[in-house]
Amino acid sequence: MPQKSAALRFVILLGFVSLCADATYEGARSITGAYLQVLGASGTVVGLVAGFGELIGYGLRLVIGYLSDQSRKYWGITTLGYILNTAVVPLLALTGRWEAAAGLMMAERTGKAVRTPPRDALLSHGASQIGRGFGFGLHEAMDQTGAVMGPLAVAAMVYFQGEYRHAFTILIVPAVLGLVVLLVLQFLYPNPSDFEEETEEQKQQEGLPRIFWIYLGAVAVIAAGYADFPLIAFHFQKSGIATGETIPLFYALAMGVDAIAALIFGYVFDRLGISILIIAAFISCLFAPLVFLGDTNLALLGIAFWGIGMGAQESILKAAIAGMVPKHKRATAYGIFSTGYGLSWFLGSALMGILYDHSITTLIVFSSATQLLAIPFFTWVKLKADDSPKTITNQAS
Repeated sequence: MPQKSAALRFVILLGFVSLCADATYEGARSITGAYLQVLGASGTVVGLVAGFGELIGYGLRLVIGYLSDQSRKYWGITTLGYILNTAVVPLLALTGRWEAAAGLMMAERTGKAVRTPPRDALLSHGASQIGRGFGFGLHEAMDQTGAVMGPLAVAAMVYFQGEYRHAFTILIVPAVLGLVVLLVLQFLYPNPSDFEEETEEQKQQEGLPRIFWIYLGAVAVIAAGYADFPLIAFHFQKSGIATGETIPLFYALAMGVDAIAALIFGYVFDRLGISILIIAAFISCLFAPLVFLGDTNLALLGIAFWGIGMGAQESILKAAIAGMVPKHKRATAYGIFSTGYGLSWFLGSALMGILYDHSITTLIVFSSATQLLAIPFFTWVKLKADDSPKTITNQAS
């Protein structure tokens, strides 16, 4: 019991670090496009900065995950990532040229790429004691809390102060607070891997198991067919379902549902295992027709389904990996997972944007079909897990 209590404190503190980080960079990202415009950047520049930043981020995760496992410097790499991810954000207040601002934005995306694979590996160790689904679900809920608080604080600063620079300055508070807690966390828990035991067979395992690659295929299919919120917001504006003033409320609803769903799905995952992913895929296939064909009320329901799907993706997709891959290979697995998921999301989003301009019906069919297509993959993974119970361990040991 003492070890479980310590693991729970570890997960909560790491979740608080992520809450502060999300409040910092999501708060900044809510106005960076407009800020670049004020500094004289063109629409092309804004698009290139955003797209190139994401491309760098997803590519780096592949390398960082491998380096984390090879060096075993999980805390050091995680800390470096958080410093880049958050400490550079308040510096945007000092920039006077869009080139400098763009460079800082690239650094922020690089930081997120650096800290994510080793951070997820560390989290998986603590979650092994309290239930992997619950651990990752709790972390996602705290993460989303920060993602909502940051933009709200920035919006309030812009409203009352009238300048973007003041909004960036206020973000120094969560940035510093998160880094301080992160340093304390390393002092209290220098070796989080001690939370999780590893068998001799697992220690000798080389490479990643086949079940992981099949699972990654299912994840890629899910990501490719999941519509980005900017496309949904574009549709709401164009169709008159919502206005510029009310669209943020739809997004806030989605993020709130996301946080709650992450906790619920995580709890259920610890009891049903992979089966809950099949249920989540069924729910996810419903959002597209409701969002793109429905009236305001149906669109609200669709956004709720969209948030449920996001909550599942951000929590139990990662929780399942922790049960498939031995801990000495886990950062590598999370790096591959993040890269595959991100690239599939990017390519799918681009395709759905094209489909939207030609046929909304085709977009809906594509989105719903991809969610359903993932079900056979998840079913195969479930059957393999049932045949070999040690393959995926959901419950706290």
